[in-house]
Amino acid sequence: MSKKLFLTVLAIALSTTAIPQSTSQTTAQALEQQGRLAEAAQAWRTIAQKNPKDARAFASLGVVLSKQQSYKEAAFAYRRALALDPTLPSIQLNLGLAEFKQGHFGSAIPPLKAALLADPSSTQAQTLLGISYYGAKRFADAVRYLEPAAKANPENTELHHMLAQSCLQAKQYQCAFEEFRQIVNKDPNSAPAHILTGEALDGLGKTPEAIAEFQTAAKVSPREPNVYFGLGYLYWKSNQFDEAEREFKNQLAQDPGNALALAYLGDLEMKRSHHEKALAYLRQAVQLRKDIRIAYMDLGIILAEAKQYTEAIDALQRAAELDPAQPDAHYRLGRVYQNMGNKSAAQRELNKVQELHKAADEDMASQMAKAAGRNSSQ
Repeated sequence: MSKKLFLTVLAIALSTTAIPQSTSQTTAQALEQQGRLAEAAQAWRTIAQKNPKDARAFASLGVVLSKQQSYKEAAFAYRRALALDPTLPSIQLNLGLAEFKQGHFGSAIPPLKAALLADPSSTQAQTLLGISYYGAKRFADAVRYLEPAAKANPENTELHHMLAQSCLQAKQYQCAFEEFRQIVNKDPNSAPAHILTGEALDGLGKTPEAIAEFQTAAKVSPREPNVYFGLGYLYWKSNQFDEAEREFKNQLAQDPGNALALAYLGDLEMKRSHHEKALAYLRQAVQLRKDIRIAYMDLGIILAEAKQYTEAIDALQRAAELDPAQPDAHYRLGRVYQNMGNKSAAQRELNKVQELHKAADEDMASQMAKAAGRNSSQ
């Protein structure tokens, strides 16, 4: 091939690859700037189809699709771009945001963590990561990222609510109390804030103070959902049974189908040895909800005393299923089987009781050993 012919072929090759590609990108960018997003998306798709290893084309397609709120497609485009070039600026943050916008909080966490690692000063990545952990119900992790975000945004009430609730769910009660107290100080008529402050105080072992917060909530908003049940539960927990009964009945007057209020009224009647009344409440409760352990435990106890062993076994087995770590249902089952003359079944349940007690003792021992290890290293 002559030098002249080679240059001609080279010019033709360049004209059919590099130049149209540049023109196409310019066109796609212009369409995006003009707000013609559907056309811009199609232009970037065409570029990506012709150049399947062009990471920037997929990233740009993701941006346009996000602007169209087509977050599922955008996330797919970002992942293609990320696979081709993990170093593209903002790609992890954009992917995390696309997953976040879909409510896919668990999927949003890894790219948002990567984005924050790449830029520790990014308040957007930090806040989104904290909210994603909250949405994924990983509350201890949520606290770690929401706390600095909330401190940086003292006027963002929603962010402080989220932090407070995360602290509460993570059983970091002091943190929860401090956050809810700030919220209450800003809005003394916020019944939910008083209720959540009460929950935090109860977690700190300050049940009388928790009762006061629930009383304030009931006064501020008498029709606040579950406010009377919460107040009744605190009275029940404090062995103030007459007061508890009054509040559970207040809850039922507002919400006749409140299964928890029915269950605890049943427990109160059982404690008073009013078994017929107790059974009526408890059976109503388990018809409405199948996950109230105290209702099944009490049913099993009352039915066993009445020698209605088959029903008692069903109730106690359900109680055991609802909290497998608790030995009390297995102990009661063992007693029922003994009364029925079923020695092997009774022994099986009593063995289970011993296993659970041993596991609890071992856990305490391991915690004490860990504490001793930490102390010795100091």
